[in-house]
Amino acid sequence: MPPRLKPTQIEYVVDGVKLRSQLSTAALEHIGDEAAQRRAALEILKGALFRGRMIAKERLENGAGGIETARLLSGVTDEVVSALYDFTTVHVFRARNPTEGERLALMAVGGYGRGTLAPFSDIDLLFVRPYKQTAHTESVIEFMLYALWDLGFKVGHASRTIDECVKLSREDFTIRTSILEARRLTGDEELADELIERFRNEVVKGTGAEFVAAKLKERDDRHARAGASRYMVEPNVKEGKGGLRDLNTLFWIAQYLHPGESLEKVMQLAIFERREVSTFIRALDFLWAVRCHLHFATGRPEERLTFDLQPEIARRMGYGDRGDAPAVERFMRRYFLFAKDVGSLTRVFAAKLEADRVKTAPRGISRFIPGRSVKRKPLDEPGFHEIGGRLDVDPGVFEHDPVNLLRLFRIADQRNLDLHPDAFTAASRATGLITSAVRRDRHAAKVFLDILARGRDPRTTLALMNETGVLGRFIPEWGRIVAQMQFNMYHSYTVDEHTLRAVGVIADIAAGRLADDHPLAVQIMPLIADREALFLAMLLHDTGKGGAGGQEVAGARAARQAGERLGLERSKIELVAWLVEHHLVMSDYAQKRDVSDPRTVADFARIVQTPERLRLLLVLTVADIRAVGPGVWNGWKGQLMRELYSATEAVFRGGRGSDAAAALKRYQENAAYDARVNLAKADPDAEPWADAMEDAYFTAFSEAEVAAHARLARRAQPSAAEGRIRTDLNAAEVVVAAADRPRLFVDLAEELTAAGANVVGARVFTSRSGQALDVFYVQDAVGRPSAPMMRAPCRDWQRPWPRRRGARRSRASLAAVRISAAPPPSPSPPTVMLDNEASETSTVVEASGRDRPGLLAALARRISDAGLSIVSAHIDGYGERAVDAFYVVDETGRKLTDARKGNALKSALLNALTEAEAETGQARRANLQRARASVAR
Repeated sequence: MPPRLKPTQIEYVVDGVKLRSQLSTAALEHIGDEAAQRRAALEILKGALFRGRMIAKERLENGAGGIETARLLSGVTDEVVSALYDFTTVHVFRARNPTEGERLALMAVGGYGRGTLAPFSDIDLLFVRPYKQTAHTESVIEFMLYALWDLGFKVGHASRTIDECVKLSREDFTIRTSILEARRLTGDEELADELIERFRNEVVKGTGAEFVAAKLKERDDRHARAGASRYMVEPNVKEGKGGLRDLNTLFWIAQYLHPGESLEKVMQLAIFERREVSTFIRALDFLWAVRCHLHFATGRPEERLTFDLQPEIARRMGYGDRGDAPAVERFMRRYFLFAKDVGSLTRVFAAKLEADRVKTAPRGISRFIPGRSVKRKPLDEPGFHEIGGRLDVDPGVFEHDPVNLLRLFRIADQRNLDLHPDAFTAASRATGLITSAVRRDRHAAKVFLDILARGRDPRTTLALMNETGVLGRFIPEWGRIVAQMQFNMYHSYTVDEHTLRAVGVIADIAAGRLADDHPLAVQIMPLIADREALFLAMLLHDTGKGGAGGQEVAGARAARQAGERLGLERSKIELVAWLVEHHLVMSDYAQKRDVSDPRTVADFARIVQTPERLRLLLVLTVADIRAVGPGVWNGWKGQLMRELYSATEAVFRGGRGSDAAAALKRYQENAAYDARVNLAKADPDAEPWADAMEDAYFTAFSEAEVAAHARLARRAQPSAAEGRIRTDLNAAEVVVAAADRPRLFVDLAEELTAAGANVVGARVFTSRSGQALDVFYVQDAVGRPSAPMMRAPCRDWQRPWPRRRGARRSRASLAAVRISAAPPPSPSPPTVMLDNEASETSTVVEASGRDRPGLLAALARRISDAGLSIVSAHIDGYGERAVDAFYVVDETGRKLTDARKGNALKSALLNALTEAEAETGQARRANLQRARASVAR
């Protein structure tokens, strides 16, 4: 650990002697005028504080370390606070003949007591009194606090006697932790020393196990609040998993167990090894640098490394683009590698405490139950033994046979054992034994595939392998994506964390634990013949990110390399490679194409070719989407997947994939015939309406939905609407029946936007009698179905349909529909694609760009202005990007084949998408301007 800054270094920034001299001069110049004295003192102190912070900022930007900067800022604050105390007790409330009760010690506690501060951190102060409060001490404390607030500090403070400090710290672990790091700033030295001595003797002594348990529980609760994974792509540098607070927790525990030792001495204790000390220091220094840059960049105590701040912090820390790797992704990968180091350090440290019986020993990964025995229990696997509920290894076991590095994790998984810290450390240090020969060893491959495809808990076991570095060493393709992040707002985790979660989802589906969420996937999982191929494809599906030729091609190439090294059969290698290359196909077709269009299913069936691939792809796609982040998977996506799966399965039942269009057409005709017959029996008045609807309509809805639509259509004079909450789709469904006319879809979309709705899907049908049936699936700004949002437009549409204009909200009010956080620069420019091959009867228009409220209505308006009619719309979002697909026809009901009109439509849609980019760019610039103004102040 770097030594504390020497006094001369702090004095160079803020000269304490000179500062006190200036305060004394100001006090004498304004003697007799307390208000003027105070104003003059505050101006002097503000100047000193500002100069100190600017020097710290300049040094940080010129490459100073994070710890150095944090200690420099703490030293500056020490001088300002101490000088203020001297000014207060000498010139404002001087006690000529101080009594015993007027003694006062000023101590820094908490993080400030540790001697490290971020630019806009709170400062925690403890005023220590010998007895009850006197008028003199009350006046001193009150004057100082008001002065500190006027200086811009956010102050956490307490005024207590020593007895009160001891009593409260016994009862409250937060107070106990703050006093653990207390240090005297100024005032009565004997009081400060007495507090420290009594705290150690009366509070700390004999309570080590109690404190450790409390701090580790506090850590777990904090992780749950800030995000349970250390690989969240917008991490909290201070409170998040793998952040500064985790390192602080380690130091608190070590310091508590060894009271009175300095930071340097604590880090030299036997509980830490030299390599661990080095990791601790490098991680602490990096995280402090990031935190200080965050504060300086925003002008506020910002602790979350959000997307809009990541490029700026990367620039400030000296990262540049390198090849295909943008600066921001290089910086964030470095961040997550340090977070991984902090996680490993925490794990080893906590396990050593368990081994020393300070903390309750575990039995089973991620679970802790009391245990008494620490006897060494040999296992039937040579070189391995169990000790204290954890799996340990004999000396030299990895050198004797490097395959034991993999067997370690298989045994832990099979026996539901956690790893002993010595085994964890030994495995981390022995990764160099995994050579090319080991990677091609058939026994090693068998052990690895047992863990992956047949393990009890593959996600947890693979995560342990990842933390030790064994997984990346054995599968080099995996090693290239460890801690890699994608600079977008769609993925919530790093690539490796996302993949491990996806593997866990497949394991849960196989065990039947997700039957309520994914009934189809659970149903077909037993029918999958090759589970190894499925799990291996999931593990490797994102290894092509950033690779030559694009993610899918590079991923397939990586999958073939890995499969060949593992000695798999050629057919299995090709199956894994196919799954990796096509792992996005099913979600693309389900969410961006019209499944009721025979051409969509035909094209998809030609890609998939076999029922086995269809089953594999469904499970793979479900797991991939679900593992992206909280709330990404919902019932709407599930319904789209089930429809595509059912339609494609019907094709395979009806014939070969090459006959898909004909097979689907027969399927639709049969389904439409049955639906019309059943509807006519249940509601004879609906028969004319049913005869006028196209066959594809009846395959898109259930019989109950068809009957409801028929009743609604009869009420449409000329329009009618109704809505309901669809919990199965996680969306509100709004159905409108109205006489068809130009721009109908546009006006409906604008009405929904004005009601605060976010359209996630739409189906548009027009009967031969000229009546439109438009079905919208909508959510609110945070992705939930909303009844009030649904009812407002429905009440509007109950009236005879007018051609309304001016119903749209202003852009300012629309901007409030979604969360008003400025997004990062767009990772790719807006694009528009026109495809005349994807459908037999329509032109498919796909528009992709920055999402914003009202974007769907804006795109639909441009399409309508081009003289085109929207047959169906398919809306999808990937974080900050929207991908909207429209099936359109011209005035004659045919595809758009005129190249000139096609280019004009592209330009119009690109303009609409560019408007979205400009609006979000303006918001981002406004945020940056506010931040710079705050820093200047």
